[in-house]
Amino acid sequence: LTISSMEKTKVLVTGVAGLIGSHMAEYLVSKGYEVSGIDNLSGGCQENIPQGVTFYCNDLSNKKEVKRVFKLVKPDYVYHFAAYAAEGLSPFIRNFNYSNNLISSVNIINECIKNEVKKIIFTSSMAVYGEGKPPFKETDIPHPIDPYGISKYAVELDLECAKSQFGLDYTIVRPHNVIGIRQNI
Repeated sequence: LTISSMEKTKVLVTGVAGLIGSHMAEYLVSKGYEVSGIDNLSGGCQENIPQGVTFYCNDLSNKKEVKRVFKLVKPDYVYHFAAYAAEGLSPFIRNFNYSNNLISSVNIINECIKNEVKKIIFTSSMAVYGEGKPPFKETDIPHPIDPYGISKYAVELDLECAKSQFGLDYTIVRPHNVIGIRQNI
């Protein structure tokens, strides 16, 4: 990303009150970007949101609210970190898992397409690989074994489809066992 001398680059961070989202938002603010964040505060804390971030307390499963935030922010880039990370619990909360991790992501992807976002960066999960023997490689074939991994992999496939159909540029990262300050344990 580069900052134009005429107008700041606008970035939207989902899950901005969580561990990864708050740290990325802090970094982007420090680099001079105009940063907005959205979070429903179900896993993050409002005090984690860095100074300089315009905050919207909304649930990404609410399509109308997601659309409203995109209209207000007009982001150039989206970092999509919001998720309900409950891998072992996901078989017992299937509907909740898919609403929070798949439908919410689809709402973000749809608005990225409609608003001609330059790029979405999606935080997936190592759970897309399922059981396997480390070390894992990006060339390994995904084979999720629970609803959490399935939802993350479905979003990856949807991004691939959005790229081929609408030209939406994306990057996928698959972190594993992330831990640090600002984490809700």
